[in-house]
Amino acid sequence: MIIVLKADVSRDSPEVQRIIDLARSYPGVSTELHEIRGATRTLTEIYLLGSTGVIPTEPFKEFAAVEQVVRVTEKFRAIGRHDARLEAAGFEYNGVHISQESFHLFPGLCAVDTRENLEAMFRALHEHGITTTRAGAYKPRTSPYDFQGQGAGCLPFVFELAGKYGIRIISMEVTHESHIEEIRKALRESGDATGVMLQIGTRNAQNFELLKAVGQQGELPVLFKRGMGITLSESLNACEYVASAGNRRIVFCLRGMKSNLGDPHRNFVDFGLVPAVRRLTRLPVCIDPSHSVGSRAMAPDGLLDIFHVTAQGVIAGANLVLVDFHPKPEEALCDGPQALRMNELRHFIDDTRIARDAYEARIRRAVVD
Repeated sequence: MIIVLKADVSRDSPEVQRIIDLARSYPGVSTELHEIRGATRTLTEIYLLGSTGVIPTEPFKEFAAVEQVVRVTEKFRAIGRHDARLEAAGFEYNGVHISQESFHLFPGLCAVDTRENLEAMFRALHEHGITTTRAGAYKPRTSPYDFQGQGAGCLPFVFELAGKYGIRIISMEVTHESHIEEIRKALRESGDATGVMLQIGTRNAQNFELLKAVGQQGELPVLFKRGMGITLSESLNACEYVASAGNRRIVFCLRGMKSNLGDPHRNFVDFGLVPAVRRLTRLPVCIDPSHSVGSRAMAPDGLLDIFHVTAQGVIAGANLVLVDFHPKPEEALCDGPQALRMNELRHFIDDTRIARDAYEARIRRAVVD
């Protein structure tokens, strides 16, 4: 059960404590307080955990501080929408607001190679006003002989340069619980020069111990990539592992499915599911066109396929775009052939803005109608 408090009610108010006391008076019920940051307001919600099916809603509705009481369905208890009236679960991290109403681009290196290339990439992002990016230090690969990433050794200069160029968030994949502490330690030593969103890659989508580990720490938000060969429901249940462990600052990322039905693309592009994820959950939704398309194939109209599928996801309401960008793709140690080039970044930014403007126009039209 979720008790939504009115926007002007402080979580420290005496009435909130009375609500909590009432909830805990029922056998086997515990409570958690959560702050939900929407587009226009911030709400506090009280989660009732345990056997809540027999608990009546009426006593809670009588409190002046309560806006609504929502019964939670069995499916996706922590991340689920449950009721269309519930606010989407946005969050603020390192000065950046991320929610189902916001929009951010995360262009960057699939894997960090050299300090020079990283700095050139950060400099370009800074020149274009972008403060969110991706940069891989740990890279799980299909072949044991492929480049596996530089690991913790590159973190000091990654964070130093991120701070120098005003980067606020780096999406960075982790493949083992130990990587979490390595990142946190390096961030502290950098004076918290930037922020990191822990990325769960498609190969670890059902690594439940890793999911619990990123959920048990509340310092860093999590970007979860859909498993390449599992259903959407299975992937969302994996997000439940993160949320149920305590961390609800989660972004769900669609990155294409492993299926030859998607040929000639690397994966079957699944960005038509953006509105479905937004409807089923309260999570911001990300798309990864680079790992969906997997090449620099160009359509007859002169636009790269990556541009086209990005527009499809953005015009459907995607909130984040994770895309490979490299100043010298020929030097990239991972996925260079699919990366955007330096002279394409401005075009990509403008193209996504066109798609986002179109989405917002569609929403305004729907509201009017």
